Amino acid sequence: MARPDATPPDHRDTPAVPRVRITVADALALPVLRRGMPDVVAGRDLLDRPIRWVHAGEVPNIASLLTGGELLLTTGMGLGTRAAEQRRFVADLTERGIAALVIELGAVFAELPEPLVQAATTRALPLIALRREVAFVAVTEAIHTEIVNAQYALLRRGDDVQRELMHVLLDGGGIPDVLRVVAELLGNPVYLEDADGRLLFHAAVPASGARDDALGGWEAARSGAGRGAWAAALAAPVPLGGDGGAARGRLLALPLAGPLDETARIPLARAADIVALALLRARQEEELLARERGNFLLDLASGRLGAVDAERQARAMGFGAGERLLPLAAVSAADATRTAAPIAAGAWDLVVADAQEAIDRHGHAALLGTHGPATALLGLVAVRASGQREGDGRAAAAGVAAAAIRAAVQRRLGPGPGGGDVVVVAGELCGWEEAPPALALAAETAASAVGLDATPWHDVRALELHRLLWHWRDDAELAAFVRRTLGPLAAHDRQRTHHLMPTLQALCAHGGHKAETARALHLNRQALYNRLARIEELLGVDLSDPDQLLTLQLALRARDVVR
Repeated sequence: MARPDATPPDHRDTPAVPRVRITVADALALPVLRRGMPDVVAGRDLLDRPIRWVHAGEVPNIASLLTGGELLLTTGMGLGTRAAEQRRFVADLTERGIAALVIELGAVFAELPEPLVQAATTRALPLIALRREVAFVAVTEAIHTEIVNAQYALLRRGDDVQRELMHVLLDGGGIPDVLRVVAELLGNPVYLEDADGRLLFHAAVPASGARDDALGGWEAARSGAGRGAWAAALAAPVPLGGDGGAARGRLLALPLAGPLDETARIPLARAADIVALALLRARQEEELLARERGNFLLDLASGRLGAVDAERQARAMGFGAGERLLPLAAVSAADATRTAAPIAAGAWDLVVADAQEAIDRHGHAALLGTHGPATALLGLVAVRASGQREGDGRAAAAGVAAAAIRAAVQRRLGPGPGGGDVVVVAGELCGWEEAPPALALAAETAASAVGLDATPWHDVRALELHRLLWHWRDDAELAAFVRRTLGPLAAHDRQRTHHLMPTLQALCAHGGHKAETARALHLNRQALYNRLARIEELLGVDLSDPDQLLTLQLALRARDVVR
């Protein structure tokens, strides 16, 4: 993308956008019609009507052959001789929406009939009399040539605009630079909106410098206060996101500094194509960066990189930290538990890009990347220990990184499944020599922490036992240990309304202290003692024996992870 201080190229010498239509007044100014000595007898203030095509004919029902926007040439043979016929003729033409009626005098009428002139005036139809004979075929050819040339000039101008905007993109410019050029070309502010109508970026006319006015105009137009400007706006669709363009934003131009006519449509459409290309390019760059860093971190965690090579490669990717490293790992709980549709890999790559930028803004050098199922994140954050204890620096860096990751997840994935359910784990501070096992440990701990109580971030040191049990979750012996140790109690709870397993869990959580367990369960001591006696009877254990209580606690922890 463009550098923040990059100056867009000067486009003040850009040729003016050509006209794309020929009006009735333009046609009357052509030499072929000037030779006919045209006399506008009705609708003189309507000569700015555009001409779509030219038609010549002499039949009474000629209106049925027209579709609108035509300049009709006739000698008047089909108008009829009665006033009612002439009024009906004009009415039919105006219903069809023709641009103007041109009648050559001499063959049928020496002067145009008054009923015809009155009807044209009443119906707001430009009516022109030719006082000298002209070749209708020459008129048709001349006007059609003008129309085709104008359309060709517009298409050629669209190609020029596209090349110009492509040069902006290839010179390192981004969407802001492209929109600034388009705003100058159109002489009006332009706005990029997402699929929900939210403003992503806007550019005012550079010469005016009225950025605030442009933003205020957009807000007013959306609120209804500027309905006129909104109705006269031009828009072109812009595909957004990585879903094949299903989400469609738009590029909008508002006539705040001057009018917008059809001449602006093609430049705006070409600009929308370039903006879509810039969005795609930016997305691909972010994805490639996330994957490249993820591959590096995965190689590091798996031990395929030595310390010297790892530090060299990290420096090549812009991570030149020579301080202590904080390993990070994050996973999407929705993907890990299969509770929702898998998150698109591209969305997670954008999470990584956003989080990387946010951590950098807080003054921490960071290297984040995606790995594995593309919904897992690995990272390293440089931690400065100067002026504070190393542990404090670690906690501060972990807090910043976790907040950045969670904010990025919320922004890219939303509050639904997968949006808020992200598990972030911070490992031990290390150097490049210790980074491989520390990063691998953080990754496994993050995977094991899915389903635990929500917290901003988990410390690997606090989850050592849980991670170890999770690591052996498929081990048959561990499952057999859980069944032997807790099986009778689980069978009891399946057959009874009042379960005893929560009582055992509370006792273990409070270190075997009965008074604290009773308060936690809101029980009196005698009721608790009765429950504990029943548990001892079912399991054949002595709950006052520390070793047996530790065995039960391990079985309870393993029970949460075994499959």
